[in-house]
Amino acid sequence: MPVPDTLGDMPNRLAAATSPYLLQHADNPIDWWEWSDEAFAAAADRDVPVLLSVGYAACHWCHVMAHESFEDAATAEQVNAGFVAIKVDREERPDIDAVYMSATQAMTGQGGWPMTCFLTPAGEPFHCGTYYPSTPRHGMPSFRQLLDAVTTAWREDGARVRGAAGEIAARLVDNATVSLPPAPVGPEELERAAAGLSAQFDEGAGGFGGAPKFPPSMVLEFLLRHHERTGSGDALRMAALTGEAMARGGMYDQLAGGFSRYSVDAQWVVPHFEKMLYDNALLLRVYAHLARRTEVSLPRRVADETAAFLLRDLRTAEGGFASALDADTEGVEGLTYAWTPAQLREVLGDEDGEWAAALLTVTDSGTFEHGSSTLQLLRDPDDPARWDRIRAALLASRDTRPQPARDDKVVTAWNGLAILALAEGGAATGRPEWIAAAAEATELLLRLHLVDGRLRRSSRDGVVGAAAGVLEDYACLADGLLALHQATGSPRWLRAATDLLDVALQHFADPERPGTFYDTADDAEALLHRPHEITDNATPCGSSALASALLTASVLVDDPTRYRAAAEDALRAAGVVAEKHPRFGGHWLTAAEAMVRGPLQVAVVGAGDDPACARLVAHARHIAPGGTVVVPGEPDAEGVPLLADRPLVHGGPAAYVCRGFVCERPSRTLEELTASLVLRP
Repeated sequence: MPVPDTLGDMPNRLAAATSPYLLQHADNPIDWWEWSDEAFAAAADRDVPVLLSVGYAACHWCHVMAHESFEDAATAEQVNAGFVAIKVDREERPDIDAVYMSATQAMTGQGGWPMTCFLTPAGEPFHCGTYYPSTPRHGMPSFRQLLDAVTTAWREDGARVRGAAGEIAARLVDNATVSLPPAPVGPEELERAAAGLSAQFDEGAGGFGGAPKFPPSMVLEFLLRHHERTGSGDALRMAALTGEAMARGGMYDQLAGGFSRYSVDAQWVVPHFEKMLYDNALLLRVYAHLARRTEVSLPRRVADETAAFLLRDLRTAEGGFASALDADTEGVEGLTYAWTPAQLREVLGDEDGEWAAALLTVTDSGTFEHGSSTLQLLRDPDDPARWDRIRAALLASRDTRPQPARDDKVVTAWNGLAILALAEGGAATGRPEWIAAAAEATELLLRLHLVDGRLRRSSRDGVVGAAAGVLEDYACLADGLLALHQATGSPRWLRAATDLLDVALQHFADPERPGTFYDTADDAEALLHRPHEITDNATPCGSSALASALLTASVLVDDPTRYRAAAEDALRAAGVVAEKHPRFGGHWLTAAEAMVRGPLQVAVVGAGDDPACARLVAHARHIAPGGTVVVPGEPDAEGVPLLADRPLVHGGPAAYVCRGFVCERPSRTLEELTASLVLRP
């Protein structure tokens, strides 16, 4: 096969991709391939190694490496001559990312994006890293120096390189098959997990650990549920303090709502500016839950503003939710968001500008770069009306600035998280427009992403991608469907959820290890090894999301046995992570709290237009602990097992509260319902 020439101004093979990240590289002079058997066959035919570059559209350092190296003609000529170059969107192919990230971490002790791996034509890695600069710096070789070294090693010592790659691949396979010993996750283990989190808590700034500091959304959800079950004041304090600190800092968009990916410092002042759908969905759920458990107004305001951000800035024309807003604007981080005192005065005038600078901690020296500041709201304004007027003026001015690009890819799992947060939060806080948006996104996923009974990973502009859904897609969408079923009472969403759970149990479970689930299906494309993630990271791992959905479904269907047993097995399989490493097991712990409580079930029977019934439903959703299943509807409504054999009481509406297989007397008043639900073990 001839060596490809540098492409010049011609688009490369990525021009037909559906991924916005791949399309960002469609005009590179590098002759990129998408991940395919044909690409590896080309490498074998030419006897050259594969350069695998993995990133995502909102990634700052991915953009930097692209501008420095991938857009450079001399670098492209070197790559095209000596390699077959493959570009992968980690969000579209998390399975590929997981396999080669494990190799990168094993070789370097760390990981991140862009991820740069050199592979044999058999896909075996022999050198991995992350970002490489265009010139040597800080002891790091330039990217072109690395290309030279790899090419020389391949040509002069190819047998040794291939042999080493084979050994690395074998070790990765061995590591992937290791499983933890089963361990219980009951009340004692949950108590120890909470104590472990308390020992790692940042008492000054909230959160856990130092810089960079990430929003611990799933851990906060666990702490709230733990407080509700045990009455732990410490758990509630950690959750509330962290929630307030994040919302008042620069990581939260004080003008438009929504959270950035993480804070580069430990005090939540300076964010990494990309805004991800999954973060905002998970945090919307936390703040809606916090709003039910605290007396202050901040959590409710943040929940409302975060939902507004999702509906305004991430909603697609088809009704789904886009993946992210970019970290950069025109190649500069913070260009859209940072302010100087002079800029505030220019927009607001001297008096309001000085007032706003003091309120928002915009200083002459700056809290960010080049004398600019991120906006913080460390206290509530003493003049709310003035703040509303100033906020609107600043946002209008900011809207005239260059804006970050949007990754319009609709990812199944992340949309599932958004559906869950909007349906659950909308029901709990009385926001029917959130529930309607959740239903519209669900319609899109079931119509477009569900192909012949199996999920696809993503779509864009109404065109579904070819990548198969992974475990988190099935689990997160099922969890969202179950929340939508509860919010609407419609049996359609319950049937769709159980269909997805049945596919997950059939195709993702390890038949040799009860409770173990792979991230890819048994009939998916074969990679070096079949990934199996057991820790929660930026999002719930597929296994913990599945455990949560199975547990919820078990109390909504006629026969709870199979789903309940599968959830219990999964929790036992992850018990060591949940108890010993709670910062990386937040979603596991959240599910375990629900399991210990039953989960609680509340069936509210009555006519949909009966105000007394509506009051019972709203009260149940407001006071019920997280993880409680609340379903309203007519007695014996078709397709809704939780309402079966639960009649009206004296001709009027009633709420039936059950724990496992034990039910209390039906509640007819708000006071009776409160007594059944609040802080009961």
